[in-house]
Amino acid sequence: MCRSIKTLFNLEPPANDDEIRAAALQFVRKISGFRKPSAANQEAFDKSVEKITRAAAEVLGSLVTNAPAKNRDIEATKAHARAVRRFGA
Repeated sequence: MCRSIKTLFNLEPPANDDEIRAAALQFVRKISGFRKPSAANQEAFDKSVEKITRAAAEVLGSLVTNAPAKNRDIEATKAHARAVRRFGA
C-alpha cells in the first residue's frame, strides 16, 4: 500500500499539492488499515488526511539542502529499472 509514497523533497519541478495529498492519503490508509473507511469513520479519516497534508507541505516548505534538485524523469527511469530488476519485465 505505501509503495505509492515517493520522496517529494528536492525535486525539479517541486512536488505539487496533489502529490502531497496523495502521499498523506496513502499514509492514513496504511496506518488505519482502511482503503475506504466506513461511513462512521469517514470524517475522522478525511480530517486526518487534511492534517497530514498540511503538515507534509509545511515540512517540505521548511527543508533546505545544498544538493542540486533531482530531475523527476531521471528518478522515474531509475525507479523503473529497479522494479524490472526486482520483479522482472
